[in-house]
Amino acid sequence: MAELILSLETHHPLDIFGVKEVNLQAMKDLFPHLRFVVRGDIFKVFGDQKRLSTFENFFDVVLMHFEKFGRLTPKDLQGLIDETADDYVKPNATADGVLVHGVNGRLIKALTANQRRMVEISLKNDLVFAIGPAGSGKTYTAVALAVRALKNKEVKRIILARPAVEAGESLGFLPGDMKEKLDPYMMPLYDALRDMLPAVKLEKYLEDGTIEIAPLAFMRGRTLNNAYAILDEAQNATSNQLKMFLTRMGVSSKFIVTGDITQIDLPRKQTSGLKQAQTMLDSIKGVDFIYLDEKDIVRHSLVSKIIKAYAKLEE
Repeated sequence: MAELILSLETHHPLDIFGVKEVNLQAMKDLFPHLRFVVRGDIFKVFGDQKRLSTFENFFDVVLMHFEKFGRLTPKDLQGLIDETADDYVKPNATADGVLVHGVNGRLIKALTANQRRMVEISLKNDLVFAIGPAGSGKTYTAVALAVRALKNKEVKRIILARPAVEAGESLGFLPGDMKEKLDPYMMPLYDALRDMLPAVKLEKYLEDGTIEIAPLAFMRGRTLNNAYAILDEAQNATSNQLKMFLTRMGVSSKFIVTGDITQIDLPRKQTSGLKQAQTMLDSIKGVDFIYLDEKDIVRHSLVSKIIKAYAKLEE
């Protein structure tokens, strides 16, 4: 029998389990094959691993529901569970295409046709290249896929990497130690994760290495097994750097490489590894490319117009 330990340190047990534990009893009714033990703010669940994984996904949704609405009742719990023949939820399998139930009730979805295709090809291939302009959702969708895989126990950790290439500013003039200098480069990855994971859980994952955010150079010499690895801003990786990252792929791992070939910040004499990969790797089975465009931009409507204007100038 396996054991799942959940911490309620950011919630009062009374809010989650209800007066006289009416919500806890509702959970027991919904998951009759599991055994529940509550000790203060520690919640232990016992059962087989598959059912525990399913319950953990369900409980994440329960906490997010409470954070959004400030209440939780047995009726709410019944509404949150997607009943199947075994009376268990199907984790992240919803008809409206939700990838992750995010913080404060946010539903993380693929919003455009190309983003949905990115999701589809990621299920069929272990290495996917997502290429498109700023704001087209390539990084956000990739992170959502990684978080979903982690929640579903398909992988044991998430690795998020970026090349630390200076885009007009110099690292040397930024204050702080190396981590403080590099964190601004990683901020888009942090922002996406904060939308998808509660702050306490995200901090725990970052502390114990379940989620790792690091410069591309830190990947050298490693083998990434049972991991979902994302290389963001790959247009700023040289050919050798991209080769180094791709050859880190270990057993039971999936890789997504994202980038925008119109925003290369490498010195003029260096070739972008992402541009080279488009012709070198497109015929390999298990590797697929998805190209996003202006129609996929989900930021302010002006962003699409700005990108078109710059593209016209370059032509």
